[in-house]
Amino acid sequence: MRIRKGDTVQVINGKDKGKTGEVLKTLPLENRVVVQGVNLRTRHVKPTQDGESGRIVTEEASLHASNVMIYSTAKKVASRVELIIEKDGTKKRRLKKTGELID
Repeated sequence: MRIRKGDTVQVINGKDKGKTGEVLKTLPLENRVVVQGVNLRTRHVKPTQDGESGRIVTEEASLHASNVMIYSTAKKVASRVELIIEKDGTKKRRLKKTGELID
């Protein structure tokens, strides 16, 4: 999976298509990501103690990594990622559309 925690991504498919956000968590075994402010789910929580009231919790659910693309904030465009190997043997990620190095 070429998407990492902290990357800015844009949703390219589904009900939140076009939204951008930061990756909060990656689930590489399931090939899923959790993006801030995207795919929100509401959950009703019962009170656990006497005197406490129940509440409604809104949280981000995961979405499949194929439904997001890394977003370049400088060029305002989403792009696929390619892995390049530098001459010293280190791997770098680069956006295919703009040629911008991510890390």
